[in-house]
Amino acid sequence: MRLSTVKVAGCATWGVVEGDSFRDVGAVLAGRYADLKAAIGAGLAGVEEAASSAVSTPIADIEWLPVIPNPDKILCVGLNYEMHRQETGRAEVENPTIFARYSNSQTGHLAPIVRPKVSGDLDYEGELAVIIGKPGRYISRQDALSHVAGYAIYNDGSVRDFQRHTHQFTPGKNFPDTGAFGPWMMTPDELGPLPELRIQTRLNSQVVQDATFAHMIFDIARQIEYCSTFTRLEAGDVIATGTPGGVGAKRNPPLWMKPGDIVEVEIDKLGILRNPITQEA
Repeated sequence: MRLSTVKVAGCATWGVVEGDSFRDVGAVLAGRYADLKAAIGAGLAGVEEAASSAVSTPIADIEWLPVIPNPDKILCVGLNYEMHRQETGRAEVENPTIFARYSNSQTGHLAPIVRPKVSGDLDYEGELAVIIGKPGRYISRQDALSHVAGYAIYNDGSVRDFQRHTHQFTPGKNFPDTGAFGPWMMTPDELGPLPELRIQTRLNSQVVQDATFAHMIFDIARQIEYCSTFTRLEAGDVIATGTPGGVGAKRNPPLWMKPGDIVEVEIDKLGILRNPITQEA
């Protein structure tokens, strides 16, 4: 299944995307689940059945919201592709580099990524997002993938000068409307094996990042294992799993996103996340 959070006629809801249509499962199951996060926490019980009778709306008539607008946590993995580690000059590490993003920094598919008025150093980071389905603590690598509800595309937009203010990444990763998340999440049974899939980022149709998930330093199972040691992972939590090499900050000259640009992140089978760049008022 492909599951999304959207607005239909100005009202937020959630449901199933089938081809060029959105089925409003949220309206059918309103008395059962408050939102997509709640449905994920219940193992998506009843969702497929409800989708068959839900009202259908052309996707051209919906407004995309972040797949999970209200995750308890967004955990981001830094420096998780060898090419990216090398271009930053960082040393090899034994454990994943983790930082946090806040839910109110997110934006949806086709919505603007906003360049803040205090910086011109807005960078792209195409990533695979993991959405946790089954909560857990101290999850083993062997069991890790059974805790995954689905996968989505993320653009972990980064305000690089604020990221470089200290050794902590947090300020540069949490400006409003910089973390694009969408258009939908896809359940693991539909997406299939991850290592074979390709991720590509394009800025104004120019390919700027290109890799497969086999190039990750720490795979998804290791990320879940590690994150669940220091925090309890909850249903609807998001792990942004790292970006390949080719970021704008490490180009000569640097390649920053600017108002009027279009950035796209594409993952095989999963789709395309597309966002225009605008300037903060």
